[in-house]
Amino acid sequence: MVSSRTYISNLERGLKVPTIRKVDSLATVLGIHPLTLLALSYIDTRKATESDLRALLTRVFDETAGLMQETSASS
Repeated sequence: MVSSRTYISNLERGLKVPTIRKVDSLATVLGIHPLTLLALSYIDTRKATESDLRALLTRVFDETAGLMQETSASS
């Protein structure tokens, strides 16, 4: 077991903040990529549209690509 029910409940209620390592462990158990959990934490799934999700993921893609270009340019 990755975590106790109490820990998961505390996460859901915002009483605990998981480490990146814990996010990775939880994602592995759920069979999803850790970025999926992080994306869900930045979007209100009750109100968000597919367009909102696409906008978030496009921003993440653009920022990541830009950082990768900066890193390769400085090498």
